[in-house]
Amino acid sequence: MEKAFDKYKKQFVTKARKNGFSEDNINKCLDYSKPLITKDLPVIYNTTHLSQLVGYNLIYLRRAARFTKYFYRSFKVLKNDKTYRTISEPLPSLKEIQIWILKEILYKNKVSKYAKGYVPKRSIKDHVRYHTKESKVLTLDIKNFFDSIKIDYTLKMFIQMGYSKSVSNLLTQLCYLEKGLPQGAPTSPYITNVLLYEFDESIAKYCRQKELKYTRYADDLAFSGQIKKTELIKLVRSELRKIGLKLNNDKIILMKRNQRQTISGIVVNDKTQVPKYKRNSIRNEMFYIKKFGLNNHQKRTNQTRDNYLKHLIGKINYILMLNPKDKEFLDYKKYLYEQNKASR
Repeated sequence: MEKAFDKYKKQFVTKARKNGFSEDNINKCLDYSKPLITKDLPVIYNTTHLSQLVGYNLIYLRRAARFTKYFYRSFKVLKNDKTYRTISEPLPSLKEIQIWILKEILYKNKVSKYAKGYVPKRSIKDHVRYHTKESKVLTLDIKNFFDSIKIDYTLKMFIQMGYSKSVSNLLTQLCYLEKGLPQGAPTSPYITNVLLYEFDESIAKYCRQKELKYTRYADDLAFSGQIKKTELIKLVRSELRKIGLKLNNDKIILMKRNQRQTISGIVVNDKTQVPKYKRNSIRNEMFYIKKFGLNNHQKRTNQTRDNYLKHLIGKINYILMLNPKDKEFLDYKKYLYEQNKASR
């Protein structure tokens, strides 16, 4: 990265002198930019410069940062436990800005190898596949995860990257909905991964010493091996407390070998797979689709949504993501693609 800075310095000095910058001002700018360039981060001198980089007027950025609730649309999604999760999705312009922050800044920051969610080239499959054929599996859940990531932590994160307080403040506000990280914003999961780096490493160090396996997918923590439940939970609570987070006491689940062991809704006893009742549900749908035809099946079951076929293929693809060579579901996928093609 020294070569990158030398190249930047040469170009910057030439342009700055041409525009009448004093040598003192040039040196201050170079002192500011060097740590950022060394970390492969974009240089952002001030909030006006940020607005130019993201392609939106500074007035818009300040409005989006100050009146955040007007820049999101919220809706509820039913979870597996029959409760609802509120998703707050940024409006297209703000979302575009957040994607720029994610790709140009956040992705340049290291996250722990134990963080498996919302990291490029990692997936839910990486979260669960390490925990098969283990004597015990323990799953934990962080309470009110996104809402509990304090805005001060994220502000400090941007400052530690090397950005000025004013730039860091605007970057932070653009990623928050009032005082919480919005579920639905592209920046939220990766911010949590960066902030939980030390937590992940501390927990992993204990697990290595005890010959346990550990992974985290956002707010879902998974452990496997000869687990000492009380000792491990005490450690997790202590490490979470350091960053203002708490465990959800209602979602502490220890599963032994003779029980169905599930992590994030995926069975891991002998191999990773979707629970049997979900696979049987798809089998049942496919039986009647083949027997009565797709259109008649939808009429008989009152399936009126336009994306029914796409939704069904999505569920099959999820199973195949875990087990790519599952011939039964490969055949289902092939059949549905043929039906989709024929209906066009």
